Amino acid sequence: MKFNTNKDMKKLLTLFGLFYALCAFAFERETIWPKGKMPDAQDHQIAAMTDETSRSDFKPKKHRVAYLEWFDAPADSLRNGTCMILISGGSYMNCCDVGLIRRWREQLTAVGVQCVNFVYRTPRPVGLPIYQTAWEDGQRAVRMVRSEAQKRGFDPERIGVVSMSAGSHLALLLATSSQTAAYQPIDKLDTVPCHINLAIVNAPAYVTTDAEKGTPSIRQGYGVDVQLSKVFKFDEKTCPMSLHHGGNDIYSPNGSTLVYRQLRRMQVPAELHLYPGKGHGAFGFERGIEFMRQMGYLEEIQPEVSLMDRFASDEDRNRLLTQDVWPEGKMPDADSAQCTPYLEWHFPKELKTRAIQIIYSGGAYDRNKPDDFEVAPARRYLNAKGMTVVTLKYRTPRPSKASGLTKFTTAWEDLQRAVRLVRSQATQLGLDPNSIGIMGSSAGGHLTLMGVTSSKHQAYLPIDSIDKVSCKVQWGISVYPAYALTDGLNGGNAAGGNEDSAVLAPEFSFDLNTSSMLFMHGDADKYAAMNSVKAWEKMRSMGIQCELHTLATRNHCFQRTASPGTGSYTYLDRIWEYLTYLKKTDIK
Repeated sequence: MKFNTNKDMKKLLTLFGLFYALCAFAFERETIWPKGKMPDAQDHQIAAMTDETSRSDFKPKKHRVAYLEWFDAPADSLRNGTCMILISGGSYMNCCDVGLIRRWREQLTAVGVQCVNFVYRTPRPVGLPIYQTAWEDGQRAVRMVRSEAQKRGFDPERIGVVSMSAGSHLALLLATSSQTAAYQPIDKLDTVPCHINLAIVNAPAYVTTDAEKGTPSIRQGYGVDVQLSKVFKFDEKTCPMSLHHGGNDIYSPNGSTLVYRQLRRMQVPAELHLYPGKGHGAFGFERGIEFMRQMGYLEEIQPEVSLMDRFASDEDRNRLLTQDVWPEGKMPDADSAQCTPYLEWHFPKELKTRAIQIIYSGGAYDRNKPDDFEVAPARRYLNAKGMTVVTLKYRTPRPSKASGLTKFTTAWEDLQRAVRLVRSQATQLGLDPNSIGIMGSSAGGHLTLMGVTSSKHQAYLPIDSIDKVSCKVQWGISVYPAYALTDGLNGGNAAGGNEDSAVLAPEFSFDLNTSSMLFMHGDADKYAAMNSVKAWEKMRSMGIQCELHTLATRNHCFQRTASPGTGSYTYLDRIWEYLTYLKKTDIK
């Protein structure tokens, strides 16, 4: 080849550079239907991402058939035998999540996962359910992915999906309804199973019956006549899932809570991640990665590490101040069989926020330990972040039967008094009296729900001027709360808290002072995760935005020991992220 000018040479080099750039992110496109065999073909439908359809030279007739786009395999040193199918949203009108597909591919490839983009037919078909042609394409796509597992170096029983919006509606169909044929078989490929093995489902649309015709949730997913859509069969091949949803999504997050509840009924491991104040979008993909790791779909899971060993030092504490909760002789319902309640103020070396976190442990209301794993690591973590922490030793064991008091009464008295004491002293200590949160685990999680939802409900008669101070808190953190539902008032939840008959315990007033909360719960906890989920649902119905995270396969006390890279290991970071959402992490 002859080059007449330097300009010609520069043009060629530019073209070569573009070709090289494309190769750096190589993909292989593969249509999923043989010519003339695609079911329910309609002339107005195409299969293309919106970055393609927006090009001036786009030709719809050349893009009628759904396809797979295989991305480069991960490095050999990272490969773990897992393949994830990436599914865009777009209201079943287009496939628009170009940026999400790119980010998911980058993050998953980096942890050893083979990725393939699945592009289905849009816009919505005429005369059929809005999802029908996409579902047909989806079942065929899973079969093709499974059939190529050996060639491409992954396990045919380690196939998952990650999805968004309408794509998440499709993902739920693939995850729950693979034993229902979406189309009639056309060739040998249709003998290959089309079930998937796990799903990361972001902001699923059209899941509740007030939205299943393809609209935002008409009644926000609430109402006695609003249910989980029956298009999802939840058959015997239903797979583990991680569900992610914004609390303000117009495609109701109650769709995700209802899916989660059905998975619990079936004892299918699952996670639910709900984000306060967030609208329609994909949030917390890191939690999805942790879910995959916990479920064994990434590298071999590492041995569990003790939380107390990880946070063994008070090196970030500046000073310690101890004080009694009650003046001598003034403690209500005093019982010599119970311990004496007290507070400990843990001040950080470097104060970075004027907010105050009160923390206490669980122990079935029979015991509580301010220096054990449910309290000490969290206070050390927050001290390191520059936050003042107050720990509470409340009265245990339970009040005697002769007293006629319920199991939590004296602890509730102690908590209300503790909040008043902290508020009354905050200003003189350079802290914010209107920025106080409470945190407890297990029975302490139940106590936190009491403190957050019932501060206008007087626990004891005033004894001095301190009791004129409000015991309202600005947030609560409830970790695997026990006794919160009526099927578990005195122990583990008999039916897992999954049925409608299990309702929130009557001691929670949900008064006008009720504040936002963060809930964290093990999915396999005998004190069921539905304690947290149903409290979250109730508070959303009141217009209160809360955060929630459940952790697949994890039991009560999920954080005591945990494997690095899992949600149980990183749970303290959820606290700081939540406080950041509440704007409690900076000096005012």
